Amino acid sequence: MQIRSSFPYETTREDVQVPLPDGTRLYARIWRPVTDEPVPALLEYLPYRLSDWTAPRDWQRHPWYAGHGYASVRVDVRGHGNSEGMPGDEYSPVELADGVEVVNWLAEQPWCSGKVGMFGISWGGFNSLQIAALAPEPLKAIVTVCSADDRYDNDVHYMGGSVLAVDMHAWAATMLAFVSRPPDPLFVGDRWREMWLSRLEAVDPFIHTWLDHQTRDAYWQHGSVCEDYSAIGAAVLAVGGFHDPYRDTVLRLVEHLPGDVRGLIGPWSHQYPDRGLPPGPAIGFLQETLRWWDHHLKGIDTGVMAEPKLRSWISDSHPPATVYAELPGGWVGDPSWPSPNVTPTPYALQGAPLIVNSPQHTGLDAGRYFPFGNDADLPPDQRDEDAKSACFEFEVPSAVRILGRPKVTLRLKMDTPSGQAIARVCDVAPDGSSTLVTRGVLNLSARNGRDRVDPWPVGGTEDVTFELNAIGHTFPAGHRIRLAVSSAYWPWIWPQADSAGFVLDPAGSALELPVRQGDLDPSITFAAPEQSEPLAVVYPATLDELRPERLVVRDVAKGEWRMEVDPRYGGTRVYPDGLEFTEDAVETYTINESDPLSARTRSDWTIRLHRPELGWDAKIESRSEITCDATDFITSNEVVCKDGDEVVFHRTWEKRIPRTAG
Repeated sequence: MQIRSSFPYETTREDVQVPLPDGTRLYARIWRPVTDEPVPALLEYLPYRLSDWTAPRDWQRHPWYAGHGYASVRVDVRGHGNSEGMPGDEYSPVELADGVEVVNWLAEQPWCSGKVGMFGISWGGFNSLQIAALAPEPLKAIVTVCSADDRYDNDVHYMGGSVLAVDMHAWAATMLAFVSRPPDPLFVGDRWREMWLSRLEAVDPFIHTWLDHQTRDAYWQHGSVCEDYSAIGAAVLAVGGFHDPYRDTVLRLVEHLPGDVRGLIGPWSHQYPDRGLPPGPAIGFLQETLRWWDHHLKGIDTGVMAEPKLRSWISDSHPPATVYAELPGGWVGDPSWPSPNVTPTPYALQGAPLIVNSPQHTGLDAGRYFPFGNDADLPPDQRDEDAKSACFEFEVPSAVRILGRPKVTLRLKMDTPSGQAIARVCDVAPDGSSTLVTRGVLNLSARNGRDRVDPWPVGGTEDVTFELNAIGHTFPAGHRIRLAVSSAYWPWIWPQADSAGFVLDPAGSALELPVRQGDLDPSITFAAPEQSEPLAVVYPATLDELRPERLVVRDVAKGEWRMEVDPRYGGTRVYPDGLEFTEDAVETYTINESDPLSARTRSDWTIRLHRPELGWDAKIESRSEITCDATDFITSNEVVCKDGDEVVFHRTWEKRIPRTAG
């Protein structure tokens, strides 16, 4: 990583409050070049608190853009951080309308040329797409990183129509803790406590809403730009990583957007591609996006539109591991998606019908749903998972390179009205080690569409087809391609109440791989990673460094399995302005290997924000749990907030939510 301290422009920084029509003011931090000429503005807009939680990341890129002639602006969403107003659901109509107002406000500033770009990763990438679909006139271009065009089937809530136990729960619990944090008196003054208490009264756990909508209904259609790609007129650079769950969106945006669009998919996790976090290699992402901004916001021909419409990393075969500093492989370019260089190639399954009734703890070696570049993120050797699945293998006499979304067709017979099928593609080396390549899930009641529940005809046989997540991978000669099919995948997928597995008939079943012709393209290159000087944050040693990131505990006598996860979002840190920020989180997933109704998730959070010089000491403790019975999900949430030793807020929520599709 090259740290840059000299730029074409000197820069200034100021914190301002952006006024909205209803009188609410959003907290913003603006880095600007020192120049008399108006410049384009770049907006990053999200709820993750610019004055503390994202500040280290913000310092890596906003000053860099300002030094290259842009006003780079970071804004907290209403009801979060130091912004006024009440918090709401993710990507709410209010959030998006506020975002449009911010875009228009930026364009009207005397230092702005009238042209605005938006960028962001995850939440900020989502609302960049969604605000682009609302088409405010000044918004000319966006860079959306690790985001989704489909909030139902490509986010943290559902996968293939099944409840994502691992992140439906974990992210709802995380946001419950996050939204309960107070404004900072250093920035808002003495009114911080009044603002905090008003916000807390408005808090409702996201999990209630998310589980209330178990099919793809109008709730999920809102904010899903796949409903109308033609609404987006801004130029879109869509970026993803093959170790991020949102990478399929990049392919769909390249395929469907009507205007200027380019796609870039690397080997990365859920991170900006310049941060150097595993798996690499990292690229000079800021320089790459500067080419995008210069072309679309300043009218400079940077050659960015001469690049292939889709640039993708294809990994070479690699042994299974939970972390890779860098993956072997290289880049390819395709003129469109679907690509003329990719041919769907079927591999027919062979053998007699067989029963697939996986133990409920199948999936403990799935790895993290959202890899962040931590040591225990990625799936370990899959041999144990493969042993709990029905496996079909195909020899590789000569190298097979794939790019895109594999597909499976399975002929199934089931004696219960509900169930789910999980398909994994693995790369099996001559020594028997099994590396997960990609996977997919289908809730069998969603086989005719994610917007409906069609019970399986008891005792009936049907063919079902579903796609797996996109991947770029090369199977070398002498290896084997393994398709593993299971009926359970905990804790990623919440088990169906009455599922007893199914009979899989290989006759009529097949794996389809997107085989890509052609060699890697050595002409596709990127500059080395470069960032501005980092914020001088100190990270003292804390508890989370002393316990495992992922720990699996088995009670042999009870047949119970427990996974404990430390998500390690950022840990404890001390900021240059004196803020001491402490956070600790543990997620627990428990199941009995023979009982789908034993599934239980729990998340515990502790957060402390302390300014010794102001005598400010705010603490948040939260607990979130989900259990189930045959008819309902049972949720329990609790938040306790303290100002010093005084409890200023304590609330519990208990709710039963019918299992309509999950």
